[in-house]
Order: sequence, then structure tokens, then C-alpha cells
Amino acid sequence: MVGLANRCRSVTIALLLTWTTAFTLPAQDTTSAGRTIIPRDTAHAERHQTLFTYRDGALALGFAALTIAMFPADKHIAVSLQDADLQANKFFGQSATRFEQVASPGAFIIGGGLYAFGRFGGHKDIEDIGWHGTEAVLLASGVTTVLKGVLGRSRPYVVGDTNPHNFGLFKGFSSSDRQSFPSGHATAAFAAASAVTSEVRRLWPSATWYVAPALYGGATLVGLSRMYHNNHWASDVVLGAGIGTFSGLKVVRYSHAHPDNKLDKWMMDVSILPDPRGGGTLGFTIPAP
Repeated sequence: MVGLANRCRSVTIALLLTWTTAFTLPAQDTTSAGRTIIPRDTAHAERHQTLFTYRDGALALGFAALTIAMFPADKHIAVSLQDADLQANKFFGQSATRFEQVASPGAFIIGGGLYAFGRFGGHKDIEDIGWHGTEAVLLASGVTTVLKGVLGRSRPYVVGDTNPHNFGLFKGFSSSDRQSFPSGHATAAFAAASAVTSEVRRLWPSATWYVAPALYGGATLVGLSRMYHNNHWASDVVLGAGIGTFSGLKVVRYSHAHPDNKLDKWMMDVSILPDPRGGGTLGFTIPAP
């Protein structure tokens, strides 16, 4: 177990570094109840803030560097996690399965549930959190799906410890065994964590110190669970974490800098319409051309 801890320490630290971004952005003024007050000049500034900044470039380079740094360790970490005693541990096995389910389909169920509760319960803030979290997961998952197909990396259970760097251009589109890089579960988990943390920072800054470690810590465990089940290499998880984190940050930033964007207006105008049978149907308000 000591040897395993030493080998896995680097990937754990790499993943945990992702949530430090949550504490580096300045918080806005709040009331004593913790609710955000956005002054008129601040709201005007939000509409004109740059979508991509130098900080984003540094974040992207950081994740790229961490991903590359994991390549030499991929084989050792995979072998360590497949230790017979470790794999026989029922607690680890069951926990890993539960964490994977939290990411998929959990991210969509939780996000959709929050959106529906906020939308039809009149809680605008919860509606924002649910929709933007789901939107971030969808965006990040789309990017990951394309990369999986194009890069075609073999999963650990396919090649074992023989060749962790077995890539095949475009082969991932035809075989799920070649959809290892990056991790889709890690992508979804970090996208949800990033988006929700960003919304919480905007609405209730004082709660960020509690929410961010819980969400990013949970996302990290999702990535480690995928490695435990021999579905992904460490570098797969780190890149997935980077794509997810970046997607969550950009979705929230863009949505609040452009509150009139068509997708948000369409989703935020959903309503329940009565039908002749006494039930209800979802209605959408679509602006005329």
C-alpha cells in the first residue's frame, strides 16, 4: 500500500491542483446573508469581459504539461492499481463504482434535477446552477468524444502493461476499446464541479471554500475510480480534468457576460403548459425570425 501511495501521489496532486483556480478570482460584494449584489457598473463590465484571458492560457498550458508529465508514469500507476489485494478489496471496488455513477449518468440527472427544481419552483439561482452545470458537461463531453475518436488510444485493459502509448489515428470512432484518451467520466465530473463552483462563487462567495473542495475532491475520486477499474491511464484522467475544468469556467463566464444568448434564453423560458387530459407538457418560447 505504501508503494501504491507513492506511485499515485503525482496524479492525485495533479488533479487536486485543478480546484485552486476556484479561489484565485476576486469575489464580489455580498450582503450579510451571503447573496451577491452586482452593482450596475459591475454588471456592465461583466457584459464586456474577455472570454479568453492570459490566465486561461496559463491554465491550458498547465494541464498540457501535467498530461505530458503523466505519460512516463502511466504504466507504473496502472500496474500498481491492478494489484491483486487492492482489486480484491470490496470497499474500494464498490466505492469506485459509485463514484463513476455520480459522473455518468449522475452529472446529467443532478444537473437536470436542479434545473427543473429552479425553473418550475421559481428559484432563479438554482436554475442557473443546474442548467450551466449541464451545459458545461455537454460541451466538455463533446470535445472529449471527438478527441477519443481522433486519437484512438487503447484502454489499459486491452493492452495491459505492454504499451500504454498505443494510439491509432481515427480508430476511436470504430472501437470503444480505443476511446481511452481522455477520460469521459473525469471530463464530466470536472465540468460539473467547475461550473457549479463558478456559480457558487458568483452567488455566495463565502460558500466557495466549502463547495469547491467537496466538488473537485469528488471529481478527483471519479478519475481515480476509472483508473482503479483499468479503463483509463493517469494521463487520460488529467487531460479529462483539464477539459472539464476549462469548459465549466468558460460556460459560466460566457453565459453571464452574454445573458441574452439564444440558448440560455430558450432554456430559461421553459414552462409547463396544461393539456386537455389534465396533465402538462413542456413549452418553449422561440423568438420569431
